[in-house]
Amino acid sequence: MADSKSKRLLTGAAAVAGGALSAAGVIGWRRWRSRDHAGAAALPPGQALITGASAGIGEAFARQLAAAGYDLTLVARRADRLEALAAELSAAHAIRAEALAADLSGEEDVARVVRHIEGLDDLTLLINNAGFGTRGTFAEVELERSLDMIRVHLIASVALARAALPGMIARGAGAIINVSSVAAFFASVGGANYGATKAYLNVFSETLAAELRGTGVKVQALCPGFTATEFHEVGDYQGFDRAEIPGAVWMSADEVAAESLAALRGDRVIVVPGAKYRAMVAASRSPLGGPIRRAARAVRRRWRKG
Repeated sequence: MADSKSKRLLTGAAAVAGGALSAAGVIGWRRWRSRDHAGAAALPPGQALITGASAGIGEAFARQLAAAGYDLTLVARRADRLEALAAELSAAHAIRAEALAADLSGEEDVARVVRHIEGLDDLTLLINNAGFGTRGTFAEVELERSLDMIRVHLIASVALARAALPGMIARGAGAIINVSSVAAFFASVGGANYGATKAYLNVFSETLAAELRGTGVKVQALCPGFTATEFHEVGDYQGFDRAEIPGAVWMSADEVAAESLAALRGDRVIVVPGAKYRAMVAASRSPLGGPIRRAARAVRRRWRKG
């Protein structure tokens, strides 16, 4: 049964955030939209490599990039789903889509994807999207599961970015999208390792973007909120009831991917899809942030035990 108090807190936080957005100024918001959200990603033709591409946000990226004419390398653990998606997109959009099955928690598989990247001469976009969540406090989750999260979210992302950058810099164009989360902005019970890995991705992306200024290569940390994907249906989240979270705060994977790609036309590094989530993040850093932080803690408590 849903925790009605948690739902009220989250709904109230969204309302507070909406007010904060209005206070920030509708004119500024419209200017932001016209600058960064005018269309598809402003990148040269070439290839995109997407991890976690078999479902959810990764699959949404794949479909949108294929429709825009990009060749694809699709990386995930589930070879059958990858191969089916690659075949579908190749036939539908007359592009080359290749399936590369890999478990990015394993050192050998990461090395194999690194070698693949180093062999590409037209990699335009790297999307580090692979990831997963756990339920329970840090002391309750098995150590190996926490270490796997660090390997997938951080070690693999850093290794693939390092492999992709020399070619992008030499060609004077390209982009890396590190899929982070709004969890990076909120310390909450049950999310110690998850939030910490996402906060790392944000700082890594901001610093890398500063180092690459003037090279033609962009870096983005994409920070979605609740997104309707398989994330909450597999692994530790099996049995999770989406009805416990107010419907108004959910976004679709297509919406998240579209905002991310469109934002590459601008210069922002931290990209938070959805007006409500942008306002929540902004409000959390203001005197209005108390209700939002309490809502985040309440929702995480609901997830701890299922």
